[in-house]
Amino acid sequence: MSITRRTARRSVQILGVAAASSALALSAAGSALACNISEFSAEAKCDGSKGVIVVTDKDASGTPATITVFLENNGSDAKTVGSQDVTGTKEGVDVTFEEDWAPNAEYRIRVQAGKDKDHLIVDKDITPNLTTPSEGCSKDESTPPATPSPSDSTTPPAEESATPTPSASESSTAPADTSSNAPSPAAGDSNLAETGASSNTGMIAGIAGALVVVGGGAVFFGMRRRGANSSR
Repeated sequence: MSITRRTARRSVQILGVAAASSALALSAAGSALACNISEFSAEAKCDGSKGVIVVTDKDASGTPATITVFLENNGSDAKTVGSQDVTGTKEGVDVTFEEDWAPNAEYRIRVQAGKDKDHLIVDKDITPNLTTPSEGCSKDESTPPATPSPSDSTTPPAEESATPTPSASESSTAPADTSSNAPSPAAGDSNLAETGASSNTGMIAGIAGALVVVGGGAVFFGMRRRGANSSR
């Protein structure tokens, strides 16, 4: 049975369509396994009272990738938070960046995937940029214990008296003063007491003076009388 030209041409066409279909299928399968920016996601979370940024890589092809996080300010990079390498899986692999983020802050996450840095499969940002929650992580902190007021503290020691407490030697009773409160006798009185004189000394002296005067007068009159007698 001979094959006509028409039949051969139709067979070639059928083989061409099949080959093209196979190529498209293989291309689609390869594209499905290739790394894609849509397989990366980012989220701002709290680890206790500390903020963190978690980037998840769900690249089933396992293409090595580098994740870099930038803090944005008015549309430009204010600082680089950090950069880490990751190899994703179908289930997803998380990469955590410690960042004490502020509420409503904006971060740009750059993904560079591919073994050859000169011909990267992915070199894009995760869109849109990550915006942190309106409430910070400090809300999770436990309330610190109240500081006791001065009144709650232990009673302070009693204030020392303004008057100093006398020492043992000072507090002992001083010896009684044996001297009399009466004024000490004058030197003259002292001598009179030693000779037996008393308070009558003045009167005795007055009588003695009178006797001297009387005696003197008697002598005077006696001498005068004797002179009169001798003149006769």
